[in-house]
Amino acid sequence: MRSRVFHGLLVLLAVCAPLEAVQAFCGFYVASGESKLFNHKSQVVLVRDGDRTVMTMASDYEGDPKEFALVVPVPVVLKRGQIHVGDSSLVGKLDAYSAPRLVEYHDPDPCPVAGLTWGAPRSILSAKSMAEVSVSAERRLDQGVRIEARYEVDEYDVLILSADDSGSLLTWLRRHGYRVPEQASRVVASYLNQGMKFFVAKVDLRRRAARGLTQLRPLQIAYESSRFMLPVRLGMANSNGPQELFVYAVTRAGRVEAVNYRNLKLPETVEVPAFVKRDFSSVWRAAFDRLVDRNGMGVVYTEYAWILTTCDPCPSPPLTREEQKALGVWWLDDDPSVFVTRLHARYDRASFPEDLVLQTTADRTNFQCRVVVHNEWTGEARCENANAYRKSLPPRRAREATALAELTGWPLDRIRQSMGVNTAWLAAGESLTPYKAAAWWENLWK
Repeated sequence: MRSRVFHGLLVLLAVCAPLEAVQAFCGFYVASGESKLFNHKSQVVLVRDGDRTVMTMASDYEGDPKEFALVVPVPVVLKRGQIHVGDSSLVGKLDAYSAPRLVEYHDPDPCPVAGLTWGAPRSILSAKSMAEVSVSAERRLDQGVRIEARYEVDEYDVLILSADDSGSLLTWLRRHGYRVPEQASRVVASYLNQGMKFFVAKVDLRRRAARGLTQLRPLQIAYESSRFMLPVRLGMANSNGPQELFVYAVTRAGRVEAVNYRNLKLPETVEVPAFVKRDFSSVWRAAFDRLVDRNGMGVVYTEYAWILTTCDPCPSPPLTREEQKALGVWWLDDDPSVFVTRLHARYDRASFPEDLVLQTTADRTNFQCRVVVHNEWTGEARCENANAYRKSLPPRRAREATALAELTGWPLDRIRQSMGVNTAWLAAGESLTPYKAAAWWENLWK
């Protein structure tokens, strides 16, 4: 009975979730002819409760092949109702909602009140801010490969394959006109030893063009398995360098964490100079690069953990009930509890030798990474409080500059220069290093 209920979930989603564009995930791409594809960034939404998972897969790719396919290990032979083309705008919305955020405060006029109070926060940016042609399950042996099922899912032709060994599967793909990364063979063998099948989603570009599509839309699959994991090793076969993985784990219980890799949280609140508003995405990229430099690759960072129906502050509106259902949250009618964890890892073959194994915890503590800026009050001093306020600014500016240097690794003297203030707040013996005036971000790395 459980399988029938879950099987019907994606049939419902196919009716309720009309779609539009991003890109696709979690195995490796195989390209026709001499075309080469590289996978640098993957976004995965995992809706998980008990042994049931709905996975939405979205990632970027490079190249312009006439035909290509996505190959993903799956624990079971999927039925047609368990495969769906997802709405990429929902992946983008969940990404913006959960991203590290820049929060802006405005210092109030110090004269009307005794003492300093801060204005209400305003989140201003987030860091860059994932026709059933029902053929009866055809089985045939082709060089040791069995086609367990064949479906047409919108612009995708989907096969579920099993194989006697990795050589048979890779040979089968090559015989059907695809270049396969040389690094894939050993990883494919390990999945076959675990009894896993292979989900092959081939894009028909002519059918896609007829539908007016310009980008690869994300795929959703639903399945039951006691193993809560992501098969990231296969995706490394396409990599020509480190990859970025973003996992948005949605559960009924609480926070999700890695089992087999080190878990760290991002800094929760960092107060920095207001000029970072000009290009917060560059600030955040530098901050994450510094974390990786310090801790190495292969670390899984928690960037956000919160109830999915609210946030404080919110860089974008929370997902609606209908949007949550479209991502696969099937329990809403019985239980409104929905918790999202955003995980981020940078990795390569050496730092991630195993697939990412996850677990759901009972921890429902709210966590977010906030970069905070305070806009200084610049009005006319009409009371003694204004003088006290202005005397408080130099040490605050010093703290903000130091915090930004610590966060990003940028040179402290150039951060101070970019703040556009005079040298009166510098400590004794300190001086600014003069340099040619330019856009602030053009000088920070020189």
